[in-house]
Amino acid sequence: MKLTLMPALLLAAAVPACAPPADTATDAGAGNAAVAAVIPRFNDLGGWLVQTVEQVPDSLYGYKPNPAVRSMAEIIGHVANAHYLFCSGALGVAEPEHPDYEKLTDKATLLEGMQASVAYCNGAYQMTDAEAMQPTQFFGSTMSRLAVLVWNATHDGEHYGNLVVYMRANGLVPPSSQGGN
Repeated sequence: MKLTLMPALLLAAAVPACAPPADTATDAGAGNAAVAAVIPRFNDLGGWLVQTVEQVPDSLYGYKPNPAVRSMAEIIGHVANAHYLFCSGALGVAEPEHPDYEKLTDKATLLEGMQASVAYCNGAYQMTDAEAMQPTQFFGSTMSRLAVLVWNATHDGEHYGNLVVYMRANGLVPPSSQGGN
């Protein structure tokens, strides 16, 4: 079954209508209930991605289960690059300068890149619902900034899933399965 972007975009459009009522435990009082509904997904995935980079030994950064797919380092770099692309799109600003992480292979630089890209996106996830419902141009389409934030978290989940398989194939337990998460 092929998944498409449309369900995620429909979800992003529907979130404001079905968001939980505001409570004092969230920033919903500042008009942020819809964005706040996406933040836990991004926080989980961003944390797991950083932990993956920390935990995978240097010797596995070139690992590919098949020559036709990205290596571990390439997936990690791709996600770091994509954070800047998605989150600048959500913010409606030009993508900031950063190395092309997908072309890098050393663990220390990839860890710095993943940490910095997650931190950059954390800023995007702080927008209010009013800001999130503003249109932005992304991949040649007009969509809400919230849709781009949802797409970013979805993209993280897609590639974290790739990394989970790579880790399991090499006898490693992925961060999301280590307990306490």
